[in-house]
Amino acid sequence: MSDFQYARAGDVAEALRLGAAPGAAFLAGGTDLLQLWKAGVQSPGQVIDISRLPLKDITAADGVLTLGALARLAEVAAHPAVHPLIVEAIAASASGQIRNMATVGGNLLQRTRCVYFRSHDLACNKRSPGSGCGALAGENRQAALFGTSQACVATHPSDLAVALAALDAEVEIIGPGGTRRLGLDELYRLPGDTPEQDANLAPGELIASVIVPAFAGRSTYLKVRDRASFEFAVVSVAAALRVEDGRIVQARLAAGGVAPRPWRLRAAEAALTNGASFAEAGALAIEGAQPLADNGFKIELLRRAVVRALETVGGAA
Repeated sequence: MSDFQYARAGDVAEALRLGAAPGAAFLAGGTDLLQLWKAGVQSPGQVIDISRLPLKDITAADGVLTLGALARLAEVAAHPAVHPLIVEAIAASASGQIRNMATVGGNLLQRTRCVYFRSHDLACNKRSPGSGCGALAGENRQAALFGTSQACVATHPSDLAVALAALDAEVEIIGPGGTRRLGLDELYRLPGDTPEQDANLAPGELIASVIVPAFAGRSTYLKVRDRASFEFAVVSVAAALRVEDGRIVQARLAAGGVAPRPWRLRAAEAALTNGASFAEAGALAIEGAQPLADNGFKIELLRRAVVRALETVGGAA
């Protein structure tokens, strides 16, 4: 392990100042950073401990839920004001021990779970720009179907992010330049030619909170994985429907395990509010999928998962 400097930020201003230094990394729960560090994939020159900053509150006012970025996942799941879709996603996301440590902000900013990224002796443009993407012609069973490029085909691992995307959540970001808000689609970058850049955050910027608008309707989080215990999604679907007089008036669908970010299924959403059947929505959800040699099975799996999730929240249609 290379040498590094450690500092515990006394307040937000100090955290932003220290975090702007080249090679700095923020440390909160540590459930992602520490394992990458131990594997030799990441080696920050300066570690900024932000675990004691006042960014842990969970509040609800006028139907809007605000999650502090340093709130632990277990605390969020246990809070009575938190939307059931978020609770389900957290319950499916990790073991109890990890949920007790992991924070909201850290969970959203997890790095990819691609095997090439986590093996420092294999080609990975995300870890080592210009080295190539080994998954293109190698092990790509878990690779993405949407939003990929020739530089990277990795998927985003967060279950929480999928639920938040379906609920039209925004993240509040604080940095040296002030405060701004981004939707989940804006927070995450598609790989393009720069897959090493996961999120649209400038050096020193922090996620301060997540703002979740009210959604009055039924919802479910369906996660398909290789084993029932702690495992990342092969495919997941967050579905939320509001039904009035037997008609779907609002539909929210987001998928996980299929793209470099939570993938909103907007064509399927629009079709549902225009009277489409669940089967038709499932067919729309897979349009544009671009499989590789070993992940084509995800296309049918996603279609069926969308239909099943919709049937769970809306009954047969």
